[in-house]
Formats: sequence, C-alpha cells, structure tokens
Amino acid sequence: MNFFLENWILFVLAATSGGLLLLPMLRGGGGNGSVGTAEAVRLINREKGVLIDVAEPDEFASGHAAGARNVPLGQLDGHKLLPTNKTLPLLLMCPSGARAGRAAALLRKVGYEKATAVAGGTSAWREATLPIEKGAAKAGDKGSDKGSDKGA
Repeated sequence: MNFFLENWILFVLAATSGGLLLLPMLRGGGGNGSVGTAEAVRLINREKGVLIDVAEPDEFASGHAAGARNVPLGQLDGHKLLPTNKTLPLLLMCPSGARAGRAAALLRKVGYEKATAVAGGTSAWREATLPIEKGAAKAGDKGSDKGSDKGA
C-alpha cells in the first residue's frame, strides 16, 4: 500500500496512456478504418481496387478523383456501378471523407469486406496532387469501368 501512495502519479500516468491507446477503438474506428491517399493508390494499382465517390452528382461534377465511379450515398445499396466481386477492395470517397466512412460501414454490412474510406476524401486527393477530373459521369465512362471488377 505504501508503494502505491508513494508512486500514485505513475499509476495515473499509466491509466491515462492506456485510455488514450484505447480511445480510437472505443470511438468505432476498429478494424477497417480509413486509408490515406498513398495506400488508396496502392490498392487501386496492385489489388484492382475500385474507387467509388459517394458525393452527390453536382459535387462529383465539380471535381472528383480520376477514374472514380459516382454512386451517391443515398443510392448505394445494390447500385449497378458497384462491382459484383465483393472481395475487391472498395475505396470510398466524398469531398471531405465524412460520408465515405458511413458508406464503407454500410457496404461492409452487405458483404463488401474490403470497403474502406479514403481519409480526407477528394480534398486529400487534391492535396496529394493526384489526378482530378471535372464534369458529370458520362454513359461511356460506366461501360469502360466495368472491366475492373473482373479477374481477382
């Protein structure tokens, strides 16, 4: 008991640091949190990751990551632009990254086990000087992306 009383500050410090280590997991950020832009590019290039932008069509038209498919968050469940192969990495983004986190959680619940948000969204993509396109999704773009969900 005397040891505890003499070193109480060390016990408080240990409890505080343990709590800070557990905080991200308690906030719900366990397992499949978000990935940075560099990891997103790696997943796209090496693991045939599919980039899905869950922004609304007007936000998508004002600027989106090159090659992204536009599937607004409200239309996500069962959308035809989602790959049929549920084992492919799905990288979700929106202008800030907030909606993408919700979209990733929703898609994981319906079987897309590798659905992950891109941290910072389109803003982070732009800051990393990765290619940005402007304009709405065209009918021709939909057909050219369909080949990316084959294989794996």
